[in-house]
Amino acid sequence: MSEQIDNRKYRKDVIKQIISELHKGKSVNEVKKQFEEAFEGVSAMEISEAEQALISEGLPITEVQRLCDVHASVFKGSIEEIHQPTDASEIPGHPANIIKRENRFIEKLVDTHIKPNLLSLINKETIKNLKHALDELAKIDIHSLRKENLLFPYMEKYGITGPPKVMWGVDDDIRSQIKQAISLISSKKFTVTELQEKVAALTEKVTEMIFKEENIMLPMLLETLTQDEWIKIADESSEIGYLIDRIPVWSPSSENEMTVEKEKTEPGIITLPSGVLRINELVGMLDTLPFDITFVDKDDIVKYFSQGTERIFPRTKAIIGRNVSNCHPPASVHIVQKIVEDFKSGKKDHEDFWINMGGKLVYIRYFAVRNKDSEYLGVLEVTQNIKPIQEITGEKRLMSE
Repeated sequence: MSEQIDNRKYRKDVIKQIISELHKGKSVNEVKKQFEEAFEGVSAMEISEAEQALISEGLPITEVQRLCDVHASVFKGSIEEIHQPTDASEIPGHPANIIKRENRFIEKLVDTHIKPNLLSLINKETIKNLKHALDELAKIDIHSLRKENLLFPYMEKYGITGPPKVMWGVDDDIRSQIKQAISLISSKKFTVTELQEKVAALTEKVTEMIFKEENIMLPMLLETLTQDEWIKIADESSEIGYLIDRIPVWSPSSENEMTVEKEKTEPGIITLPSGVLRINELVGMLDTLPFDITFVDKDDIVKYFSQGTERIFPRTKAIIGRNVSNCHPPASVHIVQKIVEDFKSGKKDHEDFWINMGGKLVYIRYFAVRNKDSEYLGVLEVTQNIKPIQEITGEKRLMSE
């Protein structure tokens, strides 16, 4: 055992020596032969440890990075292993990496477009610039939606329930503060001090959220989630969208990709009381409905949602198996819970809401689903933009040409 330890230390010392020689200016050919003769089969981990030892002794990280081209020749195929990121958030295109890249975008927006204009609110131009920057910051909603609909469900799956709830509440505060700041500017009824205080409080909260995401949320996820789960998150992310452009394609190794559960290509047959359908026919029918439907079972677990082309609220497959209470912001979850309680008790069979949102009149309906014996089976949510329906006038009896 001591021999292995000594040998390992010796190999590390020689690797350090070779890298140091390269750093001092020796050519690749001068050190390559020495390496191949003495250390054939050296592990990537030992090479990585040697580099870290050099950094600890004072060699700048940038100098070690500068040796990458040399490594490619000296260490041959090991280079890919040596420089695999130790943290998946460093991998281009990985969902965790995208979170960080979007955070850098947000920080730049705050530091270069919001804060400078906030500190020099002396004319219409700076106020106009601040308004534009806040409009851009409002797009942070995309970042938050992806986090709430894709990452939080997995945290809950592994029993991590506290942080998602806290962060969702803060996300809603940020959304609200952005709207308030924009509304204040648009009203033109504000003092400079009032606006500065509101926007400063907003930017502080945004900065704190970035810290929480990268120092609390991502470490938890990276330590807990499997490769397959990250792949599923990556596949679902485009459903919601991104805050930044030019998203790299993340390509896990083929070995890992093979473990991802593949959809069955052979459609099955479903026998219903009033007919027989193939699975692809049923899916096509449900997705063609002019409204979105979501079904939550009797145990309050999300079991299904349709995937129509004009979806109003974001839905990702990550919510399947999620408790319905966790699918709503903290501020409104009590409403959902009350509806479900009334349905279960038989007090109500349906509940309707309607809201104006982005030029749409969104009609949200909840129905208690019961069997022929009136036993409660779950809740069906139906969501539809009814503004086009409200605008219908007259009659149409014939097809348009």
